[in-house]
Amino acid sequence: MLENFVFPQLEELQPHVFLQQDGAPPHWGTIVRSSLNDHFKGRWIGRGGLIPWPPRSPDITPDFFLWGFVKDNVYRRSVSNMDDLKARITTAIASVDADMLAGTWRKIEYRLDILRDTKGHTWKFIDKGHETF
Repeated sequence: MLENFVFPQLEELQPHVFLQQDGAPPHWGTIVRSSLNDHFKGRWIGRGGLIPWPPRSPDITPDFFLWGFVKDNVYRRSVSNMDDLKARITTAIASVDADMLAGTWRKIEYRLDILRDTKGHTWKFIDKGHETF
């Protein structure tokens, strides 16, 4: 996925782009880290990288809302086949607009303020029924 979709999209933005990824086991494999080192030398944030990413930190992840939003939109009705699933995912992601992104950045700024105030200590954040620590 990274080689086929993410890296080509980011080529024109380099060297100004840092890639951030969590430490989930599928994201931490040798092949993934090697690929990140090839494409983002010293510019990726995550487990095993030069810039560590704190474990279990959805509070500072910009896509904190995206996967729940996509899932809610995709599974409103039963999915009939793989093409239907792909189309729904594409539609859901395409429906993310500037207002949603602006709201996301406001929430991230708020969360970062709390992390600065608490000197990075774990804290409980509740957002529309979703809890993060």
